[in-house]
Amino acid sequence: MPFFKMKGYDVMETITLKKKNTIKFEIKREDGTSTGEYLEFDLESVDFPLRLNDSDRKHKQNIDYVKMQLAVIDKEEDVKGKYVLSRKEEKKFRLMQEFYKREEEALDLIIGKGGTKKLLDGRSPYVTMYDDIYEMLEPIFPKIQTNADDIAEKIKAKYSDKEKDIL
Repeated sequence: MPFFKMKGYDVMETITLKKKNTIKFEIKREDGTSTGEYLEFDLESVDFPLRLNDSDRKHKQNIDYVKMQLAVIDKEEDVKGKYVLSRKEEKKFRLMQEFYKREEEALDLIIGKGGTKKLLDGRSPYVTMYDDIYEMLEPIFPKIQTNADDIAEKIKAKYSDKEKDIL
């Protein structure tokens, strides 16, 4: 279907952006087989360092929140539950469910929406998930920092000449 019509012509133009500075990682299982999923990072993204910062801040807030909630739960009186878990135990497990959801959101700031689920490949979230995934991604952080520095230099070079022309 044409994007728009000119007299007598069907015109549909496309624009393709260059992706010259991206890194694409294949996600593999522990046994080395591919999951068929990939993570892609734009090394020239100016918002990636900010998302990385936000992710780290949220992770620390999540830990503080869990510690505080566990302290509150521990002070409550425990009551034997109808089923397997006591009331306190059930509250702690529900708190951990919430914690994992929050951690997934923090990680998705770095690797993109749904990226954490791709990396887990069907596995349930676990206690050291954030640290494990962060550690897997650490080798790309220097590349992103280098590119952030390059972008700053390009901007400086591009606009410093124009400032001279203005004066």
